[in-house]
Amino acid sequence: MISLHTDEGRAGEGVFEREVREIFSPSGLLAAASNYEYRAEQQQMATEVARVLEQGGHLVVEAGTGVGKSLAYLIPAALHAAATKRKAVISTHTIALQEQLIYKDIPLVQKLLPIEFEAALLKGRHNYVCGTRLDRAMTQSGDLFSPEQRKELERIHEWSLTTKDGSLSDFIEQPDPAIWEEIRSEQHLCSAKICGRNPRCFYQALRRRILSADMVVLNHALLFTLLGGVDEGEDRASGILFSNDFVIFDEAHTLEDVASRHIGIEISQLGLKRSLQRLYNPRTRKGLFQAMKDGSACSVVAELLPKSDAFFESVSEHCEFRKGREFRVREPGLADASELSDGLVRMSEYLKVQAGKTEDDVRKSELQDAARKIREARQGIVDFLEVGHEDYVYWVEQSGRRETYCNLRAAPVDLADTLRRLLFRDNACTIMTSATLSVGAGNLGYFRNRVGAQDAHAVQIGSPFDYQKQMSLHLVKQMPEPKDPGYHKALEKWIAHFADQSKARAFVLFTSYQTMRHAAEALEGHFADKGWTLLVQGTGMPAVRMVKEFRENPHSVLFGVDSFWAGVDVPGEALSNVIITRLPFATPDHPLTEARLEVIESQGGRAFEQYSLPEAILKLRQGVGRLIRTKSDTGMIVILDSRILSKPYGRSFLRALPECPTHIH
Repeated sequence: MISLHTDEGRAGEGVFEREVREIFSPSGLLAAASNYEYRAEQQQMATEVARVLEQGGHLVVEAGTGVGKSLAYLIPAALHAAATKRKAVISTHTIALQEQLIYKDIPLVQKLLPIEFEAALLKGRHNYVCGTRLDRAMTQSGDLFSPEQRKELERIHEWSLTTKDGSLSDFIEQPDPAIWEEIRSEQHLCSAKICGRNPRCFYQALRRRILSADMVVLNHALLFTLLGGVDEGEDRASGILFSNDFVIFDEAHTLEDVASRHIGIEISQLGLKRSLQRLYNPRTRKGLFQAMKDGSACSVVAELLPKSDAFFESVSEHCEFRKGREFRVREPGLADASELSDGLVRMSEYLKVQAGKTEDDVRKSELQDAARKIREARQGIVDFLEVGHEDYVYWVEQSGRRETYCNLRAAPVDLADTLRRLLFRDNACTIMTSATLSVGAGNLGYFRNRVGAQDAHAVQIGSPFDYQKQMSLHLVKQMPEPKDPGYHKALEKWIAHFADQSKARAFVLFTSYQTMRHAAEALEGHFADKGWTLLVQGTGMPAVRMVKEFRENPHSVLFGVDSFWAGVDVPGEALSNVIITRLPFATPDHPLTEARLEVIESQGGRAFEQYSLPEAILKLRQGVGRLIRTKSDTGMIVILDSRILSKPYGRSFLRALPECPTHIH
């Protein structure tokens, strides 16, 4: 860890940096707030952010759990945005985290600071109902929807009359996706020209607030959707999304994974099917062409839908999904798309012609949007089958509850150059922060190299928590290795042992659904005998509900996989034990992981040390970070993987964890 600066300041600091340092000092503006506690770590982070905003450049900062990083970047961001009229763009990982910022953290900042600034929450436009499309759907419901669907449409219409923000988050019971697609905001259907005067078009109202807001809060996925291509990003004179803006990424450790899903090719079998069925659904005999009374076009769609299914079935037949739900494509021409491609071309041209004939602006936009989606899907299929980008990896993945659909995917193997050109240009200011960016080196080199931030200033700030007093680490030398015959029996034994020690109140984190289900079945009786509730991910209860149940029931044990390793916050005695069943090495079976390992090896590197191990360390740190959330929390971390003691790389994992009393069993 680097040394902490005190509130005395330092030589050469700017006026704004000094002002922010004073705000976070023991006698500063924040000291008057109730429950405020001076933290040197928080003060340092805030002044680092202020320095970059004042002087320019880019910053990557790891701020340990308990630093209070939200206030450390929000306060300098708000002050700088208000003073310079530069828009602050705050990007985090999920909509839930966005809402936490906008409804909890930012109102506190607005109350504390002696300035006025406006903050707006921006979710993807598909989250918002479009009043104009909803009105039109109600008018044409007989041609567009079945009787059951019309009941659902009426329910949504009643909701639209009372909703506050018009988004999916405001529903108690989520709407039918097929109905929502017909009434949600779409880029080419919900425009200022068409919807600007409709008081019930929530997205257009939000868009006006966004343009005037000093601060905009969105998520990483939406940000990459709005960024567009690399060339488009480079053409911007300054800023990332808005002219002369600056961007702060919270939860930055998730950035590469999110970017890889939004930069490249993704063609969904189900998505194309729904696009065609919006024109005409032969089963229900409803759709846009039915509303237009265009019988011949309905027939064409009815013929095109089986051709689409036949193409994707042909793709699946050429794939051997032996290693999971993905199949890597290495050669062009996986399947013949000529018949489907020709049909999609004719359909998009027909839609374009019909759009030119109508004088109804809304109908014209609907036809143009349908044509664009079909044209883009067709081009995506062609590009995928050509396997033309040497620096991309191509794969087919199964989707749906029963894995009955497939998606065509392609993504850059190395995103560093792309992200550098998008986010770390000379004419932009980007700040990235997270509690877990380091894999052992203080310069955060691994993370910076992955996201193209090699030239950014790096700072690592430790946690204010006293882990020596608050946490203990338990390692089990007696555990067989995962491939050994007695592994599962031993795993169940030790999970029960340590859960008994903490009297439930435990998260048990797995790297495999299969292993988790096996352990849950074996231990269900043990926990039931003690009167404890066992919550298992993937058994029908949403993750948010599982966490709520866990918090409220002190005699519960939660079994979870990937999503419970990060982003879950259960402070207090409710969570007193985190049991990690296995070191979280990513399996090399996924095509993107496999391709990244291949590139490192082809360049003479060592893929395990340069990629697999650092990624596993970051994920382990995320899992361990679930335990201690406040200065009063105490508890135990258990790692049921003996390789952390028996393998040379185990020392790398241990060095990356907080120093605390360690017990070997």
